Amino acid sequence: MKEKVVIGWSGGKDSAMALYETRRDPDIEIAALLTTVTEGYERISMHGVRRNLLVEQAKSVGYPLDEIVIPQICSNEIYEERMRVALEEYQKEGISSAVFGDLFLEEIRAYREERMSRIGMKCRFPVWDRPTREFAREFIDLGFRAIIVCVDTQAISSEFAGREYDSGLLQDLPAGADPCGENGEFHTFVYDGPIFSQPIAVQRGEKVLRNDRFYYCDLF
Repeated sequence: MKEKVVIGWSGGKDSAMALYETRRDPDIEIAALLTTVTEGYERISMHGVRRNLLVEQAKSVGYPLDEIVIPQICSNEIYEERMRVALEEYQKEGISSAVFGDLFLEEIRAYREERMSRIGMKCRFPVWDRPTREFAREFIDLGFRAIIVCVDTQAISSEFAGREYDSGLLQDLPAGADPCGENGEFHTFVYDGPIFSQPIAVQRGEKVLRNDRFYYCDLF
């Protein structure tokens, strides 16, 4: 019997690669994509991507989308409680694990594993510990296409917002920035690649600075 899993889905490149790798495992069945959406904004939390594009992503990759709605000002307690409720429902359906696209942040992995163990579920990290420059190149070489939708201006220039995530961008990133943005330097939206039945039609829109720090490029 195949192991049933749910994919922690942000719409960005790391979760897309985690899905890509999970799909290649014949012993795993993917039940759904699990995403947090911010109430009132109708956008993917942190990434700021419109919900309608998230829905189009899910349709193209071919899995049900489960949206956990969180408030605009969300405490860790509220986030954890809403995640717990959702995951316990999956557990009742025989889903034993959640898949995450984390690459090397040990504290994030430990946090996920500890929280999941509380309800008797496991974590899978199919892209864990890959060198991030090699990972970035593989993502591009596989034919994935992505746009940078949010940058932390304390880490990289706001000019990167809205840029295509490609070889040119990797060359232009400052030396201290992780090529995958694993330290929070930037977030992406994936609109095409080997997991998609068809590309997501996207256009770049307004660019906005929020909280005097995060620079977003709207997509529509």
